Amino acid sequence: MSEQIRRAVCPGSYDPVTVGHLDVIERAAALYDEVVVAVLHNPAKQGTFTVDERIAFIENALAPEVRERVRVEPFAGRLLVDVCRDVEADVIVKGLRGGTDFAYELPMALMNRHLTGVETVFLPGAPEFEHVSSSLVKEVAKFGGDVTGLVPDDVLRALTEKLAEG
Repeated sequence: MSEQIRRAVCPGSYDPVTVGHLDVIERAAALYDEVVVAVLHNPAKQGTFTVDERIAFIENALAPEVRERVRVEPFAGRLLVDVCRDVEADVIVKGLRGGTDFAYELPMALMNRHLTGVETVFLPGAPEFEHVSSSLVKEVAKFGGDVTGLVPDDVLRALTEKLAEG
């Protein structure tokens, strides 16, 4: 009798990946056999980093023992539930920083369950990362604020270089 692999999907734009994202990915990897980090690419938007850069940042930031349980892949132009079906995942894992995130995420979770039965598991973010979001990190860095410790070191270097380029 073979045991089914418990696989979860952690979707997001990860532009750029933050310590809050990594916390959720690492905690999800402790709960599931495999976590597929689905990096959203929206062709209609110009991201700060390319999808390939975002994937590399995530892969480089994970400790080896976590990395062996995580697969990072791009997705675009399709529903998240279709991604879940393609990778044979029964659950979506989303990190929540607070009530506003919950209010935003709940309707999507209910729609995903309605469409295919895939469940969403919400992981509360670590309190020390509640204020950290990709958009806020980029805004603070753009105006010269120090975001050290909020993103991995290679992301910090790349973000600083991009902002210096203009």
